[in-house]
Amino acid sequence: MDGPSVTAIEAARLLAVQLLSPAFPTGGFAYSQGLEWAMAEGSVRDAATLADWLRDALVHGAGWSDAVLLSLALRPDADHVALDDLARALCLSSERLTETLDQGAAFARTAAALTGTAPDPAALPVAVGRACVGLALPRAEAIALYLQGQMLNQVQAAIRFLPLGQTAGQRVLAGLAPLILRQAARAATATEDELGGCAFGAEIAAMRHETMETRIFRT
Repeated sequence: MDGPSVTAIEAARLLAVQLLSPAFPTGGFAYSQGLEWAMAEGSVRDAATLADWLRDALVHGAGWSDAVLLSLALRPDADHVALDDLARALCLSSERLTETLDQGAAFARTAAALTGTAPDPAALPVAVGRACVGLALPRAEAIALYLQGQMLNQVQAAIRFLPLGQTAGQRVLAGLAPLILRQAARAATATEDELGGCAFGAEIAAMRHETMETRIFRT
């Protein structure tokens, strides 16, 4: 006997989890958003300082900017070309620009085969929004999945660099869940005027990473 029918939102949710998983082939594992320099310098050295760094990124840094850009890109009337230009302009370092463009291009190529959307390169949050705009999924939910994937990539980077075990890393990620949900809900209704931040430490870390002689990550 056939089981219960799958609703559109259930199917959309499953596809969104696939698209926004850190396992989706964007090469995200190769990037640290400047976190590698912060760990090498000693600003991030354990679970507590890692959690502080990631919270600041979510509230004041790239986490918030990406969430708003994704929210704008998820709207039916979104101008994805203009948003891509804006996303590029918000990158204050060459590594940050390379990171979002390389991952966005990789995401768009693979997502196009699953969603039928354009495979054209774009900054990562714009490429994600363009691929997910047709899904019957609440905007805040898609943003939360995106942010969780981004934070998990950062946690995994820390696990590879620091004496930080998998269990401690998962605790850090779980501890960020309430903030991720709050930021996703804020971003879901945000306007372009709410873009921006003041995570100067993270931006400086990204710039200084460019001159590190020995490094594991591309950014």
